[in-house]
Amino acid sequence: MPQSESLSEPLPEPAALPGSALHIRPVAAADLPVVIALDHAHTGVAKPEYWYGLYERLAQSARPRFFLVAEEGGVLRGFIIGEVRAWEFGSEPCGWIFAIGVDAAARVGGIGSRLFAAVCACFKRAGVTKVRTMLRRDASLLMSFFRSQGMMAGPFLQLEMDIDDAARANPAGSGRP
Repeated sequence: MPQSESLSEPLPEPAALPGSALHIRPVAAADLPVVIALDHAHTGVAKPEYWYGLYERLAQSARPRFFLVAEEGGVLRGFIIGEVRAWEFGSEPCGWIFAIGVDAAARVGGIGSRLFAAVCACFKRAGVTKVRTMLRRDASLLMSFFRSQGMMAGPFLQLEMDIDDAARANPAGSGRP
C-alpha cells in the first residue's frame, strides 16, 4: 500500500520475542481474506465489502494511514489499522487505532503488543506524540489489551444518539451550535 515518502522506509521491528519468527509488514491485497476471517471471528459479522473498500481507500489516501499485519511462518496471525487525525473538536494531531485483531489461537503470545508498538512507531515517524482509540464499554478483552499497553481514559467524551430520536426531539431543526 503506498505511503508518503517520509514513511516509506522499512518498519522498525520491536524486539523479537524468544523463539518467535514474527514479521510485521504492511498489508497486501492477498492478505485480505485472512483479515476478513479474523474480523469475522472477533465480531461475528462477515463484511468483505467493508474490508476491500477500506483497503482501497487507505491505498489512495494522502493522510498517513497504516494497515499492518503480523506474519509468522507464512501464516497471518494478526492486523492493526491506524491513521493520523487532527483537529476534530480541538484535538491536536494524534494517531488513531481503529481496528486490531489477533488469531485467538495465537493470543497471549505478544503479537498484539508487537502490532501496537509497530503502529505507534509509524505514528511517531509521522510526527505525532499521542495515540487514541475508541472501544465499546463491553469490549473487556480489548479494554484489557489497550490498558496493558499503557492507554487510559483521555480528555474527550464520545456522545451519540439514534438519528430517529434526533428528528423527534428537534423536528424544526433549530438546534445550534
